Amino acid sequence: MRKLLTSPNAMPLSTTEQIIYQNALTFVADLSLNLMAVKVDNHPDNFLDWCRELHRICLHDINRDLLETSQEKPLKKLQEVLSNGVSACQLKMARVIPWPLFASFIQEHSGLQALPERLKLIDYIVKLPSTKLSEMIEEDRLAFAGKHTAQHDISVYDFDVEWFAGTRGAKTFHQLLASHPEKFDTALDCIPLEGEVSSVHYQNFVEAYKAIFATHASDVKAPLSAATRLLAMRRPDQFIALTSAKLDILSQGLGLVKLNNQSFDDYWYEMIASIRSTQWWRSEMPSDEEEIRLWKNRAILIDLFLFADKTLAENSNFIRMRDKPKKIKIGVAKAVKRSKESAEAIVDKAFEADDIPDFIINMRSTIVNSVKDGKTVDQAITLMRNIFG
Repeated sequence: MRKLLTSPNAMPLSTTEQIIYQNALTFVADLSLNLMAVKVDNHPDNFLDWCRELHRICLHDINRDLLETSQEKPLKKLQEVLSNGVSACQLKMARVIPWPLFASFIQEHSGLQALPERLKLIDYIVKLPSTKLSEMIEEDRLAFAGKHTAQHDISVYDFDVEWFAGTRGAKTFHQLLASHPEKFDTALDCIPLEGEVSSVHYQNFVEAYKAIFATHASDVKAPLSAATRLLAMRRPDQFIALTSAKLDILSQGLGLVKLNNQSFDDYWYEMIASIRSTQWWRSEMPSDEEEIRLWKNRAILIDLFLFADKTLAENSNFIRMRDKPKKIKIGVAKAVKRSKESAEAIVDKAFEADDIPDFIINMRSTIVNSVKDGKTVDQAITLMRNIFG
């Protein structure tokens, strides 16, 4: 263990990596006796694998029965530092690799990063009947904006709508989105759906976006993170979706000035400019069909270079709702009420499946009413199958 802990001293660390290493050592000091009791067989020769190995040891090999209560916090902090180290190293790699390596890295980490579910979200947004937020049902608008609710019927929304950047904490943003969706449409219309996105396009969006808050919520500053979610859903090939938790590590890993939730200019002129300068982003569209799908979403997929362990995919809102034990509480269960418009849209989407018989389709109005009153579309259709099938 001593050899493992000191080995980064012999590695050519960048300034960021050196800071991460020193931060890790401050928490190692509180855990030294516990760590020294672990037998180490793997001695990586690079900092990325060093962070991965020590993180694995902290998660699986350290004897937690011997941990004192006062050591639990340093252990958690050490794991956080090491996970940030993995992210920083992988993002550093992303700055210099060509498209084939970018694509292979994403494919290699597909399961760990829940790539299929992430792509389902993006595909769903792309296939919405309208690009106008004001014309979407509430569930679709929230899927676009990144806020999961119990109304997202997993029979239709078979993905977590909060992948890339959840915005449920941006309360004023969602209040304004609900009351003035057409204003956000005006802002998003500044960003073309195809072709080049210029600084003029972006600045026009920012001006219109900030004006919504200035007019209708003057005591609240327009948040950058929520804006990037909208931008990334409209053009996932051009924009990165941010959260407050991702700001520091993306800034560190991409070698940028530290952004905050008001750094609208730095987001474009630093972060997006940095992404646009990479070989993988500037590459020609590949010929392989699977890679084309990744290439068309390449900017937002920078997320897959952030640290992930197996808990990331398992904690998807979709997975947790799908696997949630069914509880029946007589007299106290609360149904999820939906608008008739939402219920109709959810039922019609379910009817697009190939295995829906004609007699079920003919009972559309009955099924819509059941979904409107709180049943999932699968429950409503199954009930009709059992009664009339």
